Amino acid sequence: MTDWRVELIPVERTRPLRKRVLRPSFSEQQLVFPGDGTESTFHVGTLIGDEVAGIMTVMRDPQPGIDKPAWRIRGMATAPEHQGSGFGRAMIEHGCAEAWARDRDAIWCNAREIAFGFYEKLGFVKVGGLFEIDDIGVHSVMVIQPL
Repeated sequence: MTDWRVELIPVERTRPLRKRVLRPSFSEQQLVFPGDGTESTFHVGTLIGDEVAGIMTVMRDPQPGIDKPAWRIRGMATAPEHQGSGFGRAMIEHGCAEAWARDRDAIWCNAREIAFGFYEKLGFVKVGGLFEIDDIGVHSVMVIQPL
């Protein structure tokens, strides 16, 4: 495969892939996550040349039901033609390292059912039961503690 790299990117560069992969029926405004522009939020991208082929947003957000600081992964996606290329693993590793360099708190996400195995291989564990997010599908909260 062509050389690729993982780095921090501006939020605006996440939105085309958010629409294409995660939420094709959403309007441009619906692709803006609450907290996208917060100073502590950062956005990770996998780039092939100038093409953004993978995205992930990491923000400060307490884990549901736990009243202490945490990081949250949102909007993780890889372009379909690049899935299975290791981009997701590389983004998680980069994002966790960046978050833990700032504050060594747990990192959590609402993982889609289809991604449970992916997150488990990276050290995340399911907490709580399954739940449905309208128009998206079955999810579970998954968490990884600082290494």
